[in-house]
Amino acid sequence: MAKVVVQFTCGECGATTGRWLGRCPGCGAFGTLVEELHGADGRPAAGAPRIPERLGDVEVAAAARLETGVPELDRVLGGGLVPASLVLVGGEPGVGKSTLLLAALGAVARGGRPALLVTGEESVAQVRLRADRLGGADDVSILAETELESVCATLERNRPVVCVIDSVQTLYASELGSAPGSVTQVREAASRLLRVAKQSGVATVLVGHVTKDGAVAGPRVLEHLVDCVLQFEGDRYHAHRILRAVKNRFGSTNEVGVFEMTTTGLVGVPDPSALFGTTTPGEVGAAVAVALEGTRPILLEIQALVSRTDLAMPRRVATGVDPKRLAMIVAVLARHAGVALGAADVFVNVAGGVRIDEPGADLPVALAIASAARGAPVEDGLAAFGEVGLTGRLRPAAQAERRLEECAKLGVAVALAPEGTKGRGTSPRVVSSETLRAALRAGLGEVRDTGKEVDGASADES
Repeated sequence: MAKVVVQFTCGECGATTGRWLGRCPGCGAFGTLVEELHGADGRPAAGAPRIPERLGDVEVAAAARLETGVPELDRVLGGGLVPASLVLVGGEPGVGKSTLLLAALGAVARGGRPALLVTGEESVAQVRLRADRLGGADDVSILAETELESVCATLERNRPVVCVIDSVQTLYASELGSAPGSVTQVREAASRLLRVAKQSGVATVLVGHVTKDGAVAGPRVLEHLVDCVLQFEGDRYHAHRILRAVKNRFGSTNEVGVFEMTTTGLVGVPDPSALFGTTTPGEVGAAVAVALEGTRPILLEIQALVSRTDLAMPRRVATGVDPKRLAMIVAVLARHAGVALGAADVFVNVAGGVRIDEPGADLPVALAIASAARGAPVEDGLAAFGEVGLTGRLRPAAQAERRLEECAKLGVAVALAPEGTKGRGTSPRVVSSETLRAALRAGLGEVRDTGKEVDGASADES
């Protein structure tokens, strides 16, 4: 008979120890060790040796991807779900994870393929109310169960093509003494579901809770076990959502999907540039950025506000932009472009709730800040992209041709870019600038400056 072993597991990193400690030996956190009971004595089980095979002799079965019926979701997954894969979807409460996956299951079921929804947070009647609002999910099979053994047995017996488990933190194994959602329970649930998915060929999607920092709750091994990790971003008070791939063993992690929350559920936005990249002519403090999200270029409106402050430390507030990147751009503007911002608060916002992480958006952010500081609007019909260096020099941005093609598609007349950027015949007129000061002159027009000597000529002579 197996002996019950008492172990203490860290709720932050999942490290285990044989006795209670005030500080975790793995991550150094205090007061995070929780007592757990394990039904084994820790001795390794005897296993029969197996013969390894040559990698070149392994036969790969041609498994076609399963289209979910949601084009934006398929784009992020790399073309659809891979059979026998395990996908983890995380996001803040109320962002639309369950709504998106129920719509995908409905499309799969309408195509004649069995789809199963395992719900542990809602009753069957509550899911039916959501399905009636979305429509088209009548053929989806549903199971309200939180016991891990029952869920695995159901998957092995029914073998659906796609299964969604909402959520993995609600599952529990009865032989473990810890509560559902603990580190041990989440790790055990993910391990068993991974084994069932690979053996039964079921494409399984796990819905994961997130912490207050935005990371997926539970042990880090959860993200290592799964094949894909998708992050659903957005504010519940805004209509638009962004779906990103943090990890993808079967495709690129650079793709992004854009959704809009409507009364009938989430609707994909096939052309986000037309939605986010519109500005009002003559508006001060607004510039159009040509950002790159994966392989998709997107036109976004950058808004900036510069106001004098009485505080000893002026504020640098960024929404949708890295605050450290914003502080660097403000410093470069003051040092190399003659835009005095030392006694002013600077606020920068990306319209639509979109977040930009790539350095190619530095130039439009600087253009919007300079426009707000000088009270001069950016030239009508102008879009910008480029990386700003600490020396005030502009560095080329990646995939410039794709950015220019997106500008041409939306009728942008002028593209402000770093020196050496070249477009094709259908591209807009490209204005190349080597330094940030020259780019501001081109984007804001003939604006008189402080008269300081820059690049061998004063601003008054420009």
